[in-house]
Amino acid sequence: QVQLVESGGGLVQAGGSLRLSCAASGRTNTMGWFRQAPGKEREFVATRGWIGYGTYYADSVKGRFTISRDNAKNTVYLQMNSLKPEDTAVYYCAASRRVGLPTIGDEYDYWGQGTQVTVSS
Repeated sequence: QVQLVESGGGLVQAGGSLRLSCAASGRTNTMGWFRQAPGKEREFVATRGWIGYGTYYADSVKGRFTISRDNAKNTVYLQMNSLKPEDTAVYYCAASRRVGLPTIGDEYDYWGQGTQVTVSS
């Protein structure tokens, strides 16, 4: 069982930046980020595979968000720049035993507790 602990959420003005972190208690293959806004379904944000598997982003965040990971620390990061009010959501870190770049929540095996990101206009 892998436990995920997120940090780094908060309140920021539109155009600002935040960096989310997610520390895993053990090694995983793919790690990703999802988000869920009030009244909406959870949606995929970004994913990053183990060494050599690359990254993949949702169109809504492409060019603004960057996912990275420190494999030695079993930690994944989400750098969020040029934030918009529509980015407001609870952000969840997820880890998968699968290789590749899964974008569906059911393909992930472990989930963090979520961290709130609020972007004011």
